[in-house]
Amino acid sequence: MAGTTAHPCTCGSGATYSACCGRWHAGTPAPSAEALMRSRYSAYVLGLEDYLLATWHPSTRPASLGLATQSPKPTWLGLSVKRHENPTADTAIVEFVARLRMGGGSAERMHEVSRFVREDGRWYYVDGDVS
Repeated sequence: MAGTTAHPCTCGSGATYSACCGRWHAGTPAPSAEALMRSRYSAYVLGLEDYLLATWHPSTRPASLGLATQSPKPTWLGLSVKRHENPTADTAIVEFVARLRMGGGSAERMHEVSRFVREDGRWYYVDGDVS
């Protein structure tokens, strides 16, 4: 990730990578489900499969994502967070739209309402409904 620290974070927050998702990728727990969701988007952009798996709740986590061998690889075009709710202190819902392009195809939108849980002070992605 050398060279990315002074650049704008890919999650669209407006902060630099080092002041935003870079902290969570380096091991500091994300302070909210929205911050975790943004960091997971950035991890997809950067191909950080280990981070994605580590922040996925064990009850729903796949064995692997195959990002290194995925073909065609997506080009991530942007993220828009629509809402962030905390039904309880340790559960959250984040709705977002991610824009991407697969190979040389047209741009696509992935709309997801994601569920998160906090355990032992850390937020985890549980699952989501994609539309």
